[in-house]
Amino acid sequence: MLYVVGTPIGNLDDISARVRDTLGSVDLVAAEDTRRTGRLLQSFGVRTRLVSLFDANEKERTGELLRHLRQGRSVAIVSDGGMPLVSDPGYRVVTACIAEGIEVRVIPGPSAVLAALVVSGLPTDRFTFEGFPSKKPGERMRRLEALQHDPRTLVFFESPLRVHTLLRDMLVAFGDRRAAVCRELTKLHEQVVRGRISEVLAELGEDDLKGEVVVVLEGERVAGSPSLDQVVDEARELVLDGMRKREAARAVAERHGIPANDVYRVLVTDP
Repeated sequence: MLYVVGTPIGNLDDISARVRDTLGSVDLVAAEDTRRTGRLLQSFGVRTRLVSLFDANEKERTGELLRHLRQGRSVAIVSDGGMPLVSDPGYRVVTACIAEGIEVRVIPGPSAVLAALVVSGLPTDRFTFEGFPSKKPGERMRRLEALQHDPRTLVFFESPLRVHTLLRDMLVAFGDRRAAVCRELTKLHEQVVRGRISEVLAELGEDDLKGEVVVVLEGERVAGSPSLDQVVDEARELVLDGMRKREAARAVAERHGIPANDVYRVLVTDP
């Protein structure tokens, strides 16, 4: 059996008992970085054999892993952190197993995409994950421009060295929308910078960032629709009239077609 295993994105305390048990019971762990995964396994006393599985060797390694699986061995795939296959290696292995009728199971774990989305303060009911934007300026701008009219919240991974460049390109492509830059999520120096793109750029300053970064961007708002602040003001009026905050948030959210949780979150944090 092939196991696709999610591992902590920073804080080792986020590892689950099921992940520990799985990685300790399989015959082989295919890891994006064997040194990093080796330290993870060592931290909870597991000595399972490790092999590397990264972008450059995934095609070759897939055949080797299939041979182990055909012989009745169990294999786990892990990335440097979070869920494999999500901007990380493993897709070739999973599709090859499915094609051969080899069972694939997922052991869920932390996700930088979802962690950044829910902490961003932007709508969570509909979103799209865009992975890493192209390093090439022209290709990156063309992709951003193709997303201009997408109403969903947009989530990107980005190198800390290119975050400022990406935000400036977003400012050109989308205008000064709301955004959040989420850095080092779950770690000691976790940082979330929220605001309009221009405000986020100003707060980040010109210093290079360090660590893992996720950028979350507001989708296009329907013309003529009220802002979240305006909707929250409507909910506050209902609360003043005696309605409970949760009910008020639900009432105005249904009226304007936005997530009730977004309205309620502002109501309880900024009454």
